[in-house]
Amino acid sequence: MYYDNDHIIKEARGLIKEAGASDPALLADYLGIIIKPVPFKKQKGVYQVIEDIPFIFIKEDLAPELYNIVILHEIGHDRLHRDIAQGFAEYNLFDMQTSRMEYEANLFAAEISLPDDELLDYIYQGMDACTIAKCMDSDINLVALKVSDMIRRGYNFNPVDHRNDFLK
Repeated sequence: MYYDNDHIIKEARGLIKEAGASDPALLADYLGIIIKPVPFKKQKGVYQVIEDIPFIFIKEDLAPELYNIVILHEIGHDRLHRDIAQGFAEYNLFDMQTSRMEYEANLFAAEISLPDDELLDYIYQGMDACTIAKCMDSDINLVALKVSDMIRRGYNFNPVDHRNDFLK
């Protein structure tokens, strides 16, 4: 089942309110998700439920900002796609060009890690997407995704070019 953007945003905001936090590790703990660093060669992360226990397996040597984005992305799968996580395999992890679920998980991560008010402050200061990403410990492509959705919601600023496979 695919979700519209408004549902994804509502889920992300609801989790922040429910958990009282937006920190990825705190959210995972709140949800009872076990985070296991693993020596992936290429893959950055995967979400899977094993015997009713949710896990996030994450590449052990990721930079801190990417680590947090991956955790939020995988939490997005927990909240949006848990019903299929028993046999979930991400062959094209984070590739929004080929998977609506990856787009949904990325939008979920963007909504939690890039609050509208903080992002708007940077935009109104005249910062470009690259600078905003650095200031918010994020990735330019996640910022671009968030800006694109804010435009969809009625904000009036220029869209930012981005790659759809930035976490692949």
